[in-house]
Amino acid sequence: MSGTNISRNTLLATDYLNHFNEIVMLMGMIPDMPEMIEECKSWHPKTYIEHFADSSFTDRQLAIEAYARVPSRYRVPFEETIGQLNTLILGGIERLDHDINAGADPALVGETCAALSRASQALMDCASAIIHGSDRAMDQSEIDSLLIG
Repeated sequence: MSGTNISRNTLLATDYLNHFNEIVMLMGMIPDMPEMIEECKSWHPKTYIEHFADSSFTDRQLAIEAYARVPSRYRVPFEETIGQLNTLILGGIERLDHDINAGADPALVGETCAALSRASQALMDCASAIIHGSDRAMDQSEIDSLLIG
């Protein structure tokens, strides 16, 4: 995979994480612009293949083809981490939507956004580490500690 953004060892590309960076950025805007919750609610998880199929990434076809060959040593923790990230983000959007519609204190909404951002970033960092050769996913207690924080 020389000359590409695709790891020669794991066959994964960091470009996939852009799908999550965008929603985390939008959630971070909510404390100052609560109406951004509507845009957040339109976000939906995309699989690795879906992301690259919809992407303008130069090596998107190579990324799609390589994914079928990702060694299970990396694929299993990667998919587990992405599942945790999707669950966290979807649950966070639902909670924020509820809190905003219920007229929650803006400070509480801000704290929720900060906790979601921290936990999301930690999971994205974990996914990035896997893309670069780690084979370790975070366990639920690690994620919970970030949310409580």
